[in-house]
Amino acid sequence: MSSSLEFALGITLVPPDSVAREPLAASAARAGLRVVDGLEEASLALVDLTQPAGGPALRALLDSPRAASLTLVVLVEPGETGFTTAEALKPADILTLPVATHELAWRLRRAAARHREREEQARSQEDLSLLLELTAEYAETSDVEALLHGVTRRLAEKLDIARATLVMLGRNADEGIIVAASDDPALKDLRIELSRYPEIREVMRTGKPVVMQEASTHPLLGDVERRAVAARGIHAIAALPLPIRGQVRGVLLVRAAGTRRTFTTREIDFLTTVAHATAVALRNASVLQSVRGQTEAEKTARLAAEEQAASFKPYQLFFAHVSEGVAILDDKACVLSLNPSGAAMLDLPAPDARGRHLHQVTQPVDENVLMELVTTASHGEARSGVDVEVCTAAGRRLTLSMSAAPMRDEDAATILSFRDVTDARKLEYELRQTKDFLERLIDSSVDAIIAADLKGRIILFNKGAEALCGYTAQEALGGLSVHQLYPPGVAKRIMAMLRGPEHGGKGRLSLTREELMHRSGERVPVSMTASLVYEGGREVFSVGIFTDLRARMQLERKLSDVETRLEESEKSAVIVALAGTAAHELNQPLTSVMGYAELLKRRLKEEDFAWKPVDIIYREAERMAEIVRKIGKITRYETKSYMGAQQILDLDKATSHED
Repeated sequence: MSSSLEFALGITLVPPDSVAREPLAASAARAGLRVVDGLEEASLALVDLTQPAGGPALRALLDSPRAASLTLVVLVEPGETGFTTAEALKPADILTLPVATHELAWRLRRAAARHREREEQARSQEDLSLLLELTAEYAETSDVEALLHGVTRRLAEKLDIARATLVMLGRNADEGIIVAASDDPALKDLRIELSRYPEIREVMRTGKPVVMQEASTHPLLGDVERRAVAARGIHAIAALPLPIRGQVRGVLLVRAAGTRRTFTTREIDFLTTVAHATAVALRNASVLQSVRGQTEAEKTARLAAEEQAASFKPYQLFFAHVSEGVAILDDKACVLSLNPSGAAMLDLPAPDARGRHLHQVTQPVDENVLMELVTTASHGEARSGVDVEVCTAAGRRLTLSMSAAPMRDEDAATILSFRDVTDARKLEYELRQTKDFLERLIDSSVDAIIAADLKGRIILFNKGAEALCGYTAQEALGGLSVHQLYPPGVAKRIMAMLRGPEHGGKGRLSLTREELMHRSGERVPVSMTASLVYEGGREVFSVGIFTDLRARMQLERKLSDVETRLEESEKSAVIVALAGTAAHELNQPLTSVMGYAELLKRRLKEEDFAWKPVDIIYREAERMAEIVRKIGKITRYETKSYMGAQQILDLDKATSHED
C-alpha cells in the first residue's frame, strides 16, 4: 500500500551538503512534505545561504528551468545583510539559524500552502485564458462545425481526458445527435439512442450537471452500462447541460480514462462555464457571420439602426444628461440608441453599439436573466431593480441594476436603464458576511447576551439567553419586555447605574451580581456586565452579558459544608487529644488520693469520728476516677444544655459508642 508521503509535495535542500539536512529531515514529515534530491521532483527548496557553497548553489538553482515553479524558503545569518540578500529572491519565508524543529515544520507547512495556492491560481489563470480564447473564437469563426470540434479537442487535451463530445437533443425525446467529438473531426450528425445514456437523460430531467466519479459502480447506470464502462476503462463521467432559452438543448459529455480517474470541483465549474458559452454560441450561430460588422447584412442592419436612431433624437438629448445608462431596444433586443453614460459604463463607443444585439453589447454571465427582463418588458410589463452581471468590452466585470419598460413607439420595443452597483453589492456581501459571522459568534456564546432598545423592547436574544431565561428567541423578539426578565425595579436601577459614572464610567456597568427571572418564576443568580450603545452621542440601545451562577453557587455551598465538617472534625480531634491528656494526668493524683483514703479507712473503725469523712473522700475519689475514665474514652464532640443557654460536654454521649 502506498505511503501518504508518496503523493506529498517534494522539498530539496540547496546546497545538498548543508548542515540543515538533519533538521529538514525531522521537520519535513511533520509538515506533510517529503525530502527529495535534485529539482525534478521538488516543488519547494530550502536554500541555506549560511554555507560558503550556498551562493553558487543558489545561482545554479536560479539558472535551472525549474526555478520559476519552485517555492523558496531561505536560511540566512542574523543581521540586515542576510535579510537584504534573501528579500531579493522573494522567498515564501526567511529563517535564521539555529532553528527549532517545530518552528521549521510550521514554516515549511505554510510555504507548502502558499505553493499550492500559487499552483491553483496558475491553473485558474490557464482556465480563464482558454475560456477567453474559446469566447474569441466563438465571436470570430464562421465555421461552427469546425469550431465545435476544436472546442472538444482542446478540452480533451487540457483536461487529459479520453473523450469530449457535444450531443444535441433531437426532435424525438429519446434521440440525440453527436455534433462534435474530440477524437474524430469527421464524427458529426451521428444519431444515438438516449436510452443507452442515463447520464444525458438525468441532465435533461434536472437541468443540472451530473458527475459520476466512480462510473463503473454508479447507481445511475444499469448493469449493461456499468459493464460497458468498465470494459472501456472509463473511470469518471461528467455531463454538463447546454441551456438555450431556459431549456436544455444539448449536453457536453466528458469521460476520464487511463491515468485520470476523477474530475475536481474546479474542473467541473470550468466545464460548466464552457458548456454555457457553447450554448450561447449555438443560439447565436445565425449572427456569428456578422459579429464584426464585415458582412453586407450587418451593414444593412447598421444603416437601419441609424435611421431608427434618428427618430429618437429628442430622447437622446434628454438621456445624454442622465447619469444612468439608458439603451433603447427594438423588438429583437438590438440596440437602437445608447446614451453616453451607458457607453462609458460598458467601455463601448455608442455608435459601435447600434444595431448589435444586447447580449453582444453586455456579455452577461447569465443571459437568461437579461433576456427574461427584456422579453417581459417587450410584452408590456415593466420590471425594475434586476441585478445582472456583465463583462464590458474592456474586460471589466460589473454588476448592473437594470430596469426595463415597454415603449409605445412603432420602431422601439423597450427602454432599458441601468446603473453600476458593483461596489454596493460587494459592500452588501461583505456586510452580510460580517453580520452572519457576528450572529454565529453571539449564538455560540455560552453566556446570555441580551440587547434592548430604550423602550425595553428586546432586539437581541442569543441561545445562551434562551437557556438562561427559558424563553425562545422568537418569543423574546416578538414583544417580550426586558423588564420582565428582572425582578421588579431592577431594570430601572441598572439603567440608572449605566447612566452614572460610579460603576465603570458613563454608559458602562462593571461586573456585578444580580438576579434574572426565569420563565418558570425561578430567580436565577447571575454575574453581569452591561453597556449603552451610542450613535452620534445619542443613546440607541443597551446590551448586557449574563453568566449563570447557579452551578457556581451550588459549588460554593458544597465547599462551605465541607469546610464546616472539617472544622468540626478538627474540633473533635482537639477535644479527644485534650481528653486523653487530661485523663492521663489526672489518673496519677487520683490513684494516690484513693490509696491513702483506703489506708486511713483500714486504720479507723466505723465508730471513729474520722472514718465517715475518709469514706466520703474515698467514694468521691472513685467517682472522679470514673469521670476521668470517661474522659479518656471521648471520641467525638457532643454537648448538652447547662444552666440556661450554656452548653457543656455530654460525657455519656461522647463515649456512648464505646460501651
